[in-house]
Amino acid sequence: MAQTAKAARQKEKESVSKRRSTPVTAESKAAKPKGKAKRGDRRRRTRKWEAIENRPVFEPNAAGVDSGAREVYGAVPPDRDKQPVRICETFTADLQELANWLTACGITTVAMESTGVYWIPVYEILEAHGIRACVGNARHMKNVPGRRTDWHACQWIQFLHAVGLLRAAFRPEPEVCALRAVIRHRGELVQMAAKHVQHMHKALTQMHRQIQHVITDLTGLTGWAIGDAILKGERNPSRLAQLRDPRVKASPETIEKSLVGHWQPEHLFTLKQSRRLYAEYQREIGECDAEIERLVGTFQPRGGSGGKAAAARPEEEEPQLCQKQKEARPTTVQHPGIRLAHGSLQALRGRRDPDSGPGVLGPAAIQRAGPGYVAVGQCGLFRFLASVVPG
Repeated sequence: MAQTAKAARQKEKESVSKRRSTPVTAESKAAKPKGKAKRGDRRRRTRKWEAIENRPVFEPNAAGVDSGAREVYGAVPPDRDKQPVRICETFTADLQELANWLTACGITTVAMESTGVYWIPVYEILEAHGIRACVGNARHMKNVPGRRTDWHACQWIQFLHAVGLLRAAFRPEPEVCALRAVIRHRGELVQMAAKHVQHMHKALTQMHRQIQHVITDLTGLTGWAIGDAILKGERNPSRLAQLRDPRVKASPETIEKSLVGHWQPEHLFTLKQSRRLYAEYQREIGECDAEIERLVGTFQPRGGSGGKAAAARPEEEEPQLCQKQKEARPTTVQHPGIRLAHGSLQALRGRRDPDSGPGVLGPAAIQRAGPGYVAVGQCGLFRFLASVVPG
């Protein structure tokens, strides 16, 4: 019995070894299923790369610049210099040397990425040297395949600009840029001031005060008067409720109930500092309003055909407007925060506007200023100078 089992195992081993030693023929191979080519197929990527490399050159005198916080990489076509890539620091003297090198290489246009504000010094220095700067969107450059290392980034930008794959972003005139910078700074100040309003809400909530939910604006007449009285030492809710403005919809009883709580010194300290910082930001915003008013007054008048300013004419010589034209006039913009100079708008057209008084932007003043001047808008609780549209 044991010999029979041993002989069976030996026979099985011989059959297995025989099957392993048998060569696999072409007919024994299983046929691979035929399917669609994958999206990332190598041949398709190769054809796409060859299509980009073989594009015609539209800007033979193009260069590429990759701007950073501490270093700037510049690249020119390989036939213009033995070292087509140069690195310089972001100091003004080094940027001047980079611009001189580009001019010596015969470069007439330079492309760069619009990352942060690092490109602005390079842009201004290149413009001063008579080189046309092209600020491209960084997202557009990432959408095109290419080498993205630090050393090859400027060469890749130069190639894309040379074959016409980059589109220059709009850069307004210097006067508009100056006004836009102040308006953006003012918007940031408004956001910072709003954070301190939130700090006031938090301090009152921690002291069991709910006045911020009863009145609309804690920085209005009622809220500010109640806050001043609290910081001066008033703790009686009924006396604090008497500071209510008559226009507030909430009743004095509701305001008195919302002012019941405790007075923790640490929360009072936080409330005091938050109000002080909010008031300081409001003063800074007022200075921004004055600067915006000054910059708007420096704009040159535009009107008529050929960009020439329309000649001033007396008020009595103006043609009478029909009813439809009067209805189509823009409405008057009342603005207590930003008081645009009425005299500057009069200087734009050289005439006086009877529809607007001092500090108010009247409808006729807006119409006579025309496109390319001032637009005042309102967003939420903040009124602001929205934009200056180039004419």
